[in-house]
Amino acid sequence: MPRGKFTNHKGRNRRFTNPEELEEERRKEEQQKKWRQTHGESEESEEEAAAEKKISEESGSGSESEESSEDEDAKGKGVSKLIEIENPNRVQKKAKKVSALDTADLDNKPQLSRREREEIEKQRAQAHYQKLHAEGKTDQARADLARLAIIKQQREDAKKRREVEQKEKETAAKEKTAQVRKALGKK
Repeated sequence: MPRGKFTNHKGRNRRFTNPEELEEERRKEEQQKKWRQTHGESEESEEEAAAEKKISEESGSGSESEESSEDEDAKGKGVSKLIEIENPNRVQKKAKKVSALDTADLDNKPQLSRREREEIEKQRAQAHYQKLHAEGKTDQARADLARLAIIKQQREDAKKRREVEQKEKETAAKEKTAQVRKALGKK
């Protein structure tokens, strides 16, 4: 064995099963299958029994490390052997017939994205609001109409005031001209 820092420990504790042991295990499995077939047990119980046997053999001897790793890969790790999981992101291409493809494409509407749907909904809501606003049914429209009524009233009052002031100026001008003419002696 080499001395120094470059030592390799990989092959030290490896043990291999004898071909005689493998042959003996195969015979036992065949005998058990024959016995089960004659006694009518289902295939599921055979698989369970075989799995239990392999587990007990693995725990009993460390010499089958290579076989156990292959069996575990075939079975699946954890609960993956019990639950079939499908990747939702995986797209599977399916062959379609031309006749089915044409009718299916015509029947289905084009699917809109979330943003497009939200934009269309926003436009519909805006149009609906504008319609209600024009009819005066919204709070903002009522407030605007009230403001307009106040402004109209103020303008009418201001117009009346101006008319009154205009009449007063005209009458004052007439009186002044009348006084000037009287003073000058004209009629």
